[in-house]
Amino acid sequence: MSKSRHSRHGLKRPAYHSALGPGLVTGAADDDPSGIATYAQAGAAHGFALLWPVVLAWPFLTAFQFTCAEIARVTGRGLAANLAQFLPRSAVWSVVALLLGANIFNIASDIAAMGEAARLVTGLPRLPLMVAFALVSLGLQIFVPYHRYVGMLKWLTASLFAYVLVVLVVGVEWRAVLGGLWPSLPAGSATTVVAILGTTISPYLFFWQSAQELEEMNLEHARPLSQSPRSAPRQLARLARDSTVGFLVTMTISLCIIAATAATLHAAGTTTIATAADAAAALRPVAGDFAFALFALGIIGTGLLAVPVLAGSAAYALAEVMGWRAGLELKPTEARGFYGVIMLAVSAALLLDTTAIDPMQALFWTAVVNGLVAVPVMVAIMVLASRADVMGQFRARGAQGWLGWGAVLLMAVAGAGMFLA
Repeated sequence: MSKSRHSRHGLKRPAYHSALGPGLVTGAADDDPSGIATYAQAGAAHGFALLWPVVLAWPFLTAFQFTCAEIARVTGRGLAANLAQFLPRSAVWSVVALLLGANIFNIASDIAAMGEAARLVTGLPRLPLMVAFALVSLGLQIFVPYHRYVGMLKWLTASLFAYVLVVLVVGVEWRAVLGGLWPSLPAGSATTVVAILGTTISPYLFFWQSAQELEEMNLEHARPLSQSPRSAPRQLARLARDSTVGFLVTMTISLCIIAATAATLHAAGTTTIATAADAAAALRPVAGDFAFALFALGIIGTGLLAVPVLAGSAAYALAEVMGWRAGLELKPTEARGFYGVIMLAVSAALLLDTTAIDPMQALFWTAVVNGLVAVPVMVAIMVLASRADVMGQFRARGAQGWLGWGAVLLMAVAGAGMFLA
């Protein structure tokens, strides 16, 4: 990754860079509108009974994301670049192609959900709203340098707490919440459990957080930890804190969405939710206009956060395999291929939303693709993290190794369940 505009212009880094960073943004982006739809359906269909898969996934996902970030910090290369050194090029190309395809479908679903949520709130036509959201997202990624744009993404994470307010507004029975933390499988819930795990542990998160660590290293003029081991204790402590807090946010918001829809929709007999916007609309007659507005605005905020993460993760991965210059700190003229992939992903997603293809049905197949891609990619990442010739003294051992491989096993079980349920 090249020297940034930030360093050329000699700008002082904003204070927020010393606090939480890539882990917070990555964790928050995990609760995108398509994820919200999955959690809302879980609460509507099964009440409080399926809170436990979210809690189960948290330590494994946190450890795995920490490992992805650590690989970037130790080697100074992104995940795709590292994988390309140790896997056949055809295998890496297949992973990147599937990642790009899956992310396009996911972006299409998220843009559609944002457009529908905005239509419900404003009464304006959905298509112009979808176009506006796509253009805003593209414009910010292309024309705002990373050191400023990442601050905007961090502020957008605050939109997730709309769902905490929804829980407080609608009121929940906390004894039922505690009961839902104990593992159980109500009739017909196996597929929903698989969907919860599948939407929580997604390949695009791995590539995004790794790439953002490289952006941070570029801004700091930092060398890889393999070349500067004295800085490792401070950096690894930051990575652990960042990943832990970021995915604690993910878990908290996911639990709130399930609890809110369980306390309202399930209690009122509404057990089927197709989209996040459907959940918002269904809340209005049950919980009132304020809860509806909070839920809908949360969809818009999380969509604006998730779309750049989805588009950017694919662009970083493809650029690393192709050997292109890449980075949101670069000008478009300095990284044409990288920004071209971002534009392609968002434009293709928007086009998909204007066709007869049902984006939610497409999202189902995206989940299937993610389930197929995630396990071998996760195995490859853990093999990389465990190799002394890649990670040196920082290779994954002890609790990190057990939790990382546990995440692989959990996703393998979820993927198998997708076909057996």
